Amino acid sequence: MEREAAGLARPATKRDLVSVRDLLVAADLPVDGLADGFGEAYAVIEAGGRVVGAAGVEVHGDFGLLRSVVVDPAYRGRGFGEVLTSDRLGWARRRRLKAVHLLTTTAPVFFERFGFQRVARDAAPASILESVEFATACPSTAVAMALGLESETRP
Repeated sequence: MEREAAGLARPATKRDLVSVRDLLVAADLPVDGLADGFGEAYAVIEAGGRVVGAAGVEVHGDFGLLRSVVVDPAYRGRGFGEVLTSDRLGWARRRRLKAVHLLTTTAPVFFERFGFQRVARDAAPASILESVEFATACPSTAVAMALGLESETRP
């Protein structure tokens, strides 16, 4: 399948919440805590007049938690996941977060392409460990990953 052009991500709005929740449920990803931080911290991609991909960053102190990276199966392989992840990492950098953490049960290799490294789950900062995603939503078997942003050159 031909890859779509980058730049398709747009900031999420409250009206996107139901669509994103539906995508997450269909992909068997956690929705716990989704509504709490939904809005400008999320980005979506639309195709055919509907939301087909999403990703968000929860801010916990100086750290971000990348979550809800999801693409409708009919639209996978077009680069939407890469666009959404890059968009949210750029968002985290602009907010000068020290690092971004995540949990994944299926995609550690995907996130390694962005520089994320596998880490011990309990090595995350306390603010991340207390998040719904780390505390209760994701299984203990999920792979914890982190990407430091502090040492990157800032404009």
